[in-house]
Amino acid sequence: MIKTIINRLLQVIPILLVVVTMTFILTRMVPGDPAATMLGPQASAEEIAKLRDQLGLNDSLIKQYFSYLGDLLRGNFGKSYSYNKPVIDLILNKLPNTLLISITSLVIAVLIAVPIGIISAVKQYSIFDYVAMVLALVGVSMPIFWLGLMLVLVFSVNLGWLPSLGMGSMDNGLWDVIVHMILPVSCLATIPAATFARITRSSMLEVINNDFIKSLRARGIKEWRVIFLHGLKNALPPIVTVFGLQLAHAFTGAILTETIFAWPGMGTLIVGAVENRDYVLIQGAVLFTALVFVFVNLFVDMAYMVINPRVTYEGTKGGA
Repeated sequence: MIKTIINRLLQVIPILLVVVTMTFILTRMVPGDPAATMLGPQASAEEIAKLRDQLGLNDSLIKQYFSYLGDLLRGNFGKSYSYNKPVIDLILNKLPNTLLISITSLVIAVLIAVPIGIISAVKQYSIFDYVAMVLALVGVSMPIFWLGLMLVLVFSVNLGWLPSLGMGSMDNGLWDVIVHMILPVSCLATIPAATFARITRSSMLEVINNDFIKSLRARGIKEWRVIFLHGLKNALPPIVTVFGLQLAHAFTGAILTETIFAWPGMGTLIVGAVENRDYVLIQGAVLFTALVFVFVNLFVDMAYMVINPRVTYEGTKGGA
């Protein structure tokens, strides 16, 4: 397993290099001047030129690129233009808020969708199965931004039941934070829940139709033990794989969700960086997001090896 993990990490290096390079190029293609944005419309050309020189924006793109790579190799993500603070500090300050709604939404999605998928598989072609799969299809098909706006319109604007903006404050009690979380978490959990329900149903159908399940039933073992202790255990690998992918997608999907609900996390940080033409902050946030994807996928690979040891080293042996 250690050899496999090392190989995965080595494969990550060129991927991150491509991410860094593409992000650097694309940020320079964004219209606008960071110096002019920072100083405002009243700034003179001389003031803008002086600030550009201080920020290193007058250097050639090649020099800026290799200077940025050198900083990254030293573990330095740079200093934000607009906040005048280290990028890594800004990211770590907002990260807990993003993880709060991302992980909460995934936990809720799993707790709701996996049992639904199991019941749909056991009661295949029943009314419950048809209704659940239609709702799952609708859930997968709905864009996050549209769903978020509809939730705000219905539950905040029309009914006035829930707040639509902000995170709330612990000064007002835990319930204030929870109430502010309901809409963004519901929005973010919809697609993962629909995906988990469909994958669980499909995986369980493959397992419960196997001969060993029929043998267990013939031996008189209780149905719930057959389904949950034997069926679900063997159906887990695809579910774990999808969980890892959904965890990464929930993290990036939170960026759009946070913008809709003004949730103070990574999403609002990145949107603000784009508006302020804050190249360094954009690059650091994108690179950090890429690292999240990489390590989540690595964690999924390791979990898959533990759950299904028979395929642990197939990828490594195949390339030997």
